[in-house]
Amino acid sequence: MAVFFNIDALPAFRNAVITIGTFDGVHLGHRTILQKVVDRAQEVGGESVLITFEPHPRKLLFPNQPLWFITPLEQKLTLITEAGIQNIVVVPFTREFSELSADDYVEDFLVKTFRPHTIIIGYDHRFGHDRTGSIELLRTFRQKYNYELTEIQAQLIDEAAVSSTKVRKALKEGQVEEATVMLGREHSLRGIVVRGAQLGRTIGYPTANIRLNEPEHIIPGIGVYAVRILHNDTLYGGMLSIGYNPTVTTDRSIKIEVNIFEFHEEIYDDIIEVFFVRRLRDEVKFHSLEALKEQLHHDKEASLAALNGQ
Repeated sequence: MAVFFNIDALPAFRNAVITIGTFDGVHLGHRTILQKVVDRAQEVGGESVLITFEPHPRKLLFPNQPLWFITPLEQKLTLITEAGIQNIVVVPFTREFSELSADDYVEDFLVKTFRPHTIIIGYDHRFGHDRTGSIELLRTFRQKYNYELTEIQAQLIDEAAVSSTKVRKALKEGQVEEATVMLGREHSLRGIVVRGAQLGRTIGYPTANIRLNEPEHIIPGIGVYAVRILHNDTLYGGMLSIGYNPTVTTDRSIKIEVNIFEFHEEIYDDIIEVFFVRRLRDEVKFHSLEALKEQLHHDKEASLAALNGQ
């Protein structure tokens, strides 16, 4: 796998089979496209090339609209590579680039830079200034520049019954099991363990407080979840709370705290990754710490059941 960030210093790809898009989430619909690219590259003795953009175009074009990412760039690159793509080109999305006409996008960017053997895109792919370019425009240039064009039909995408928008909606509503089905994997968050109030250890459920590596990484809805935790290449079971901790504080900032089962190490400043398995319940304000402790006991039992597939 090779990742390129400088489009002025790209190698000459052999019989490049390319696809273009943001691919946030690298969900099952995306993987339909990626598999087509991989298969076609093998058929023509070429190289698979995925073109994506950083920052996300919507961040530059609509800076006042919040945008939550399913997969930050590093994770997205890993998932695309795991899908079999050989080359990833991360194009800096600048104001100048956004103002390329659709014709210039095809001729001066796609053709001149990549000399594609085949272009494979989804049926609704749009490009160029004001998103005026479409697959119809790519068809008009096909003979002039001697590339093949493959359109991923709506039916294939629809069969996956998934889109980045649907995944984000499921996660925001706490429907992590639904998101798992659409993604083909469990949604995860990575972050650094920071010091909290350390109240959990006083009632027998110490928690690791997580500060996300990527502040724009989408967080599932407020509630309590069964999770898996990856620390130093070892996977543990646990339960995680996303919320305001109303039983013990009036602070309205959202906190992410995880209790790792059968784990007794001090891991402040370590990086951990949590994988969401099942939502257990809403956040509740308890009338006492004893009531909270009793509920945490039930949460642990429910988490263990979820982690064991029950």
